[in-house]
Amino acid sequence: MSKQAVRLAAVGDLHVKKTSQGKLAPLLASANERADILILCGDLTDYGTPEETQILAKELSSVVRIPIVAVLGNHDYESGKEKEVCQILTDIGVKVLDGEAAEIEGIGFAGAKGFPGGFGRGTLGGWGERGVKAFVQEAIDEALKFESALARLRTSHRVGVLHYSPIRATVEGEPLEIYPYLGTSRLEEPLNRYPVNVVFHGHAHHGALEGHTARGTPVFNVAMPLLLSSFPDKPPFRVFELPLADIQAAEIPERVPEPARALENS
Repeated sequence: MSKQAVRLAAVGDLHVKKTSQGKLAPLLASANERADILILCGDLTDYGTPEETQILAKELSSVVRIPIVAVLGNHDYESGKEKEVCQILTDIGVKVLDGEAAEIEGIGFAGAKGFPGGFGRGTLGGWGERGVKAFVQEAIDEALKFESALARLRTSHRVGVLHYSPIRATVEGEPLEIYPYLGTSRLEEPLNRYPVNVVFHGHAHHGALEGHTARGTPVFNVAMPLLLSSFPDKPPFRVFELPLADIQAAEIPERVPEPARALENS
């Protein structure tokens, strides 16, 4: 009998520290029974050091038995060791995406870190000082990475994974002054050209749980601090069901996918 749905457990902003040994594993252990795939949306470490990453790797490998897809976040870049961070996680089987696409259980994943820059009419333009142009170019480069990953997907079911938000709706609740630093609409543009079933991101610890792109694609903020405050008596991740029934694998990627459905966070 063919599988009718795939369940995705998603969380970001783990912020593993040198003192985190033994703390994360109990929180994520139940993901094995609740989901088929675990998605990690950046800021996996606090300072982006190999030492923190080794602790994270030990925690993940000790309890998580389902496939893991991840992107890095700004904290993972703090020490300039992001390549080592990526390699340590890759060595334990985590699929770390930085402008790449991957297929797991028939689901296509496209991932990138993303970048700040503002939303809508408030998106920063690349005009004026050299520093401003460099900042904007970084945002454009990250959006192009994400678009390149999305364009590679050849599956009927597709998931976007980011650290920074592609829409304003899921950062609302944060101080208005920091909205431009929490994401950018430049990341939404590729999603409008290459639609997916669902998008996950983190970074906005006090933002909103969900929103939608201009095309109606659901976007979920799964930052762990937000999940812990919103669902204090539940595991620190959210589970989403991606229906597979009645959809043929031969369908072309340009088809507007059916949205993923958030399950009760239990």
